[in-house]
Amino acid sequence: MNHRRLAASALAFALAAGAVSPVLAQTPEQATMRTASAAEAPAGRAAPSLIVTLVIDQFSANLFNQYRGQFTGGLKTLADQGMVSINGYQTHGVTVTCAGHSTVLTGVHPAHSGIPANDWIDTTTGQETYCLAAPQNTLAHGKNTDNGPVGPDQLKATTLGDWLKAVSPNSRVFGISGKDRGAINLAGHKADGAFWLTDGFGFTTYVEPGQSAQARLAPVAALNARMIDRFSRQAPVWTYQHDSCRRLEGQWVIGGQTFNSTLPPAEDTIEGSPLLDELTLEGAAELLDNQQLGRRGVTDMLGVSLSATDRIGHGYGTQGPEMCEQMLRLDAALGVFLDKLSALPGGAVVVLTADHGGSDFPERSSLEGYPAAGRVDRALLPRVNDALKARFNLGANPLVSSAGGLVVVGADQKSLAEPLRSQVLAAAVELLNAEPQVALAVSRDELLAEPVPASDNPEELSVRQRLRLSAVAERSPDILRAYQPGLTGSGRIGAAISSHGSPWDYDRRVPIIFWWPGAEGQERFLPMRTIDIAPTLAHLIGVKPTDAVDGRCMDLPQFANGRCAAP
Repeated sequence: MNHRRLAASALAFALAAGAVSPVLAQTPEQATMRTASAAEAPAGRAAPSLIVTLVIDQFSANLFNQYRGQFTGGLKTLADQGMVSINGYQTHGVTVTCAGHSTVLTGVHPAHSGIPANDWIDTTTGQETYCLAAPQNTLAHGKNTDNGPVGPDQLKATTLGDWLKAVSPNSRVFGISGKDRGAINLAGHKADGAFWLTDGFGFTTYVEPGQSAQARLAPVAALNARMIDRFSRQAPVWTYQHDSCRRLEGQWVIGGQTFNSTLPPAEDTIEGSPLLDELTLEGAAELLDNQQLGRRGVTDMLGVSLSATDRIGHGYGTQGPEMCEQMLRLDAALGVFLDKLSALPGGAVVVLTADHGGSDFPERSSLEGYPAAGRVDRALLPRVNDALKARFNLGANPLVSSAGGLVVVGADQKSLAEPLRSQVLAAAVELLNAEPQVALAVSRDELLAEPVPASDNPEELSVRQRLRLSAVAERSPDILRAYQPGLTGSGRIGAAISSHGSPWDYDRRVPIIFWWPGAEGQERFLPMRTIDIAPTLAHLIGVKPTDAVDGRCMDLPQFANGRCAAP
């Protein structure tokens, strides 16, 4: 696909048809005038000068609803004043960070974004591939740490930021996160910058061949210097700021070890505490100011992915004092950030959602009224492998875990030769489906032979259809599988004691909220999908996708051009 030709044709079409929103070409004075007139006539407010996308990692609809009555800051503002979809969905079945982020601003399912999981096994080499691997790049902080060299290359779909850049090259597009896969997926292919936190350095980014690390880091260099100075003088400690959270303390036995759920936690790090999101929002505010986002007479975009809820959910579960503190501190930090956005003369539109949901660790869930909660039998995969080795006279285990499923491999960890591979695959699917803990096992190739299902009613999708929306040729595992509801993998204190990734609604249902200063609260009960966000925002600011999208535009009738179709 020639993306330059698509971008050029999209620009020509938009200009000829008058599709480019006037906000793309307005002066700051005009932006101020538009905001004033919008205040006088809310039903006809102008398109905003800034689009802010907030993605809270592992922020399930359940978690949002649980704490909704306790919010007093930014999350209360969004919940009370925003257009709230109480039935938002990540529609696909392998609900993990990279896949979920890839849907938000592309408008497509993982089956079309090309991102089925956080990583996958390349059976031609036997090596694991990270979802944003870009070996030609380097990392700006000079170390090959984290996930190695990264970039947007693996993302096969274009993003809202790319569509905006195609018609308004002077618009600025940035992404910032605690994780590289949060920042890069939201920033897209043509971004002016994508930054994420790395230990001992601050915010880093990727550097493409021919680029300067110093130039790429310039937007966050001053912030990094301040953070290093701040933490060199006093190391942060995660202690209680809200006494009400103490009531959730407890002691649990997980994997034969005792987990003390209290603050400060045994593993007290910036990456696993509310400070991670507070720093990310500080970085977002820095970009707002030093890049003059939303103040330059064109539409700009800022993607902010907040990673602490995910780190805390994995490390400590979702129903303890750790998550309580996280929810309330995130709420406060978002309040400060929204106040800053409210001062923009050209107006901002904020959309908040999540890349996936999550649930608590099963040892606590089972004692709190969910008897189905438990852990997957550690002997399940060895049992299936032993049966396959005996049936086909194999010397090594033919199944290895990968990307929400299983890959059929030979002794060298590469794919088995045909026809043995197909025979082992068919037998493995049969054996897995006979296991009581497995809800469904299906081969990737069988799924890919089926059409991508329409997902307008995400609640009605079968488990098989949800997995189809996650299936990507050559990247998804040979077998996609779903465990029964309530089951999660084996937990290890100090690593992950709870998880996500399933096709069940506690991992798929997420909040979706649209908000702008002066908005009036509205609840929408009909399902909305994360893939609907990009086409909705694109219509609002007057740009068109350069590629086909799976999502649909949703009406924002408070704006002059907020109707997706003429009445």
